[in-house]
Amino acid sequence: MRSANLRTGIAIIFFVLLWGLPEALWAHAFPDHSDPKVGSTISSPPAQVRIWFDGDLEPAFSTIMVHNMDGRMVSKGDGRVDPSDPTLLEVSLPKLPPGTYLVIWNVVARDGHRTQGQYTFTIK
Repeated sequence: MRSANLRTGIAIIFFVLLWGLPEALWAHAFPDHSDPKVGSTISSPPAQVRIWFDGDLEPAFSTIMVHNMDGRMVSKGDGRVDPSDPTLLEVSLPKLPPGTYLVIWNVVARDGHRTQGQYTFTIK
């Protein structure tokens, strides 16, 4: 009976400690907002696509690119984490014609966790 109480006590202590760990230890970088906005329709072509994340990114392992609906990459291939803002991922664009475009991103947070995603925007 004593060993059962000991196991129960250890389990309770373990869960209390686990619950009390900072959320940052479990963190991944997720998009906070973007420009152009996710799913938006805009009237003039943007010069770049920018995505802000809720945590710092590892520049060497974070990518962003933009494709047209034919699957061809249309971004300039200069995707990067902004050196002055480690939460900002951006890529330059040429002057794009009207159409729908797919933004594809893949990032690694400073804690080493990888997240990825994609979204579209449309130019009228």
